[in-house]
Amino acid sequence: MSTVETTGFFQDPPRLRDEYADDLALQRYLERVLPAEVLADIEPSLAEMGQLAAGELKERSDEMDRREHEPRLRPFDAWGNRVDEVEVSPHWERIAEVAHTHGVIATAYERAHGEHSRVHQFALAYLYNPSSALFSCPLAMTDGAARTLLAHGDRELIDRAVPRLTSRDPRTAWTSGQWMTERAGGSDVGLSETVARQEDGAWRLTGTKWFTSAITADMALTLARPEGNGPGGRGLAMYYLEVRDDEGRLNDIRVLRLKDKLGTRQMPTAELALDGTRAHLVGPPEHGTRNITPMLAITRLWNAVSAVGYLRRGLALARDYADRRVAFGRTLADQPLHQATLAWLRVQHESALQLTFRAVELLGREEAGVATEQESRALRLLLPVTKLLTAKQAVAGASETLEAFGGAGYIEDTHLPQLLRDAQVLSIWEGTTNVLSLDALRALQREEALPAYRAEVERAAGAVTHPELATIGKLAVDAVDHAADWILRALEHDPAAVEHGARRFALTLGRALQAALLAAQAQHDLDRHGDARTLAVTRRFVAEGLDLLEDPGEHLSSDAALARDEALAAEG
Repeated sequence: MSTVETTGFFQDPPRLRDEYADDLALQRYLERVLPAEVLADIEPSLAEMGQLAAGELKERSDEMDRREHEPRLRPFDAWGNRVDEVEVSPHWERIAEVAHTHGVIATAYERAHGEHSRVHQFALAYLYNPSSALFSCPLAMTDGAARTLLAHGDRELIDRAVPRLTSRDPRTAWTSGQWMTERAGGSDVGLSETVARQEDGAWRLTGTKWFTSAITADMALTLARPEGNGPGGRGLAMYYLEVRDDEGRLNDIRVLRLKDKLGTRQMPTAELALDGTRAHLVGPPEHGTRNITPMLAITRLWNAVSAVGYLRRGLALARDYADRRVAFGRTLADQPLHQATLAWLRVQHESALQLTFRAVELLGREEAGVATEQESRALRLLLPVTKLLTAKQAVAGASETLEAFGGAGYIEDTHLPQLLRDAQVLSIWEGTTNVLSLDALRALQREEALPAYRAEVERAAGAVTHPELATIGKLAVDAVDHAADWILRALEHDPAAVEHGARRFALTLGRALQAALLAAQAQHDLDRHGDARTLAVTRRFVAEGLDLLEDPGEHLSSDAALARDEALAAEG
């Protein structure tokens, strides 16, 4: 009998131990921003989620990362009746149960800790997400739907849906979809072709929704154009619908197909036909894109929290593997070049964490009614900036993580490729990088958002006393000032230059606040623990550059940068 397959070297795979206990960056951040009594109260729930994320949830998520566990569409029953049943893995149902019972949504609406409740909730979501088999996606839309319904104040819908959307009981808890994308529209939602008609006192929707995540949801918020309304986003209205009736029959909805996607394979994403679907108008019968904004604000923040979670997961796996993998006579952890790689991953994670959770703090303050007007204005700009920047960091971090494992990172049944496949969607969901960059510009036009944002950077920079950190804080403020000056001069020089540089503008704002927040955290860690590691993170982050803008003039003129990129984008 051959023993070739059972002898010789076998690599020990990476392991997770406890995703909260091992996450010093999260612990130190919470220590800095939360009152001691709040932190003491919430830590047991975070500790429990950290253990679940490293153990049972990860095992179930890994098991679902196999073709045989992907969702399946059963269009007809045995007798030929159209049923459009989407079958999901029992693992998905258990992962959902954990989310409900541990309050991954409910915590935000119970508000046991007032303005800090969102920090608690999103810390749970951050730990949960990388091991959730993407159940975090329907949770994001559920959170967004609850917030939107409350914002519009329709008491009938609030009483019916919100207690279910925010329930801890898996038997009664609902999840929500967000049905916006259509074949004609994509990011340009104003091109929506779905029509809403009133028949016998009820609204009926007819059209096709091209990309609907988590089709197993109980309800959805969607956009449609009331018959007779004009074109564009102003002519759309927002509607509430329930996917099935009390007998389990679809609400005049046909599931045309499940999407075959690069990533997020564990989650059922469908193309739907609405054939007179009964719906309830939410808000006025116009300006639907504006009316659904509260949902987008929440889902974009969930996107950022998910990005930070993926960065943390990649770092945790790569670090553990570096201690186990021996090459050229030493562990990877002992090799300077690999240390530089791990250091870069840590910098991406901690900078993304600081930026994202500052947005979480401001959302919590706004919902608790204690945010200043300046903070609310800053949040309007911070949300698109945070989403676009952290998504880019997550994709780059996932790619670097896979490379840290060499060939094993490219093998599907190590479950490492899933990190990259699933992270890639984060720069597409809830608005691409370019769409969000333009949204950041719109925030400047509507409100005094940029001065408010600068105040955020100043606030964080003002928390430091260490000389090097003070210098970094000044660099962060200077980067925002340069961005403000760039906008003014670019508008004077050539308005097209503003759109051309919108991405660099948004990234500069994001990196400036990341630097200032890292500096504030580094000061805390020095003062409280005598620990200079976050100072080293901050130093390395700033060395990568904060200000990504080109000065107006030759580089931004239509005869230079615009013409240059137009030519480069052309065929040939």
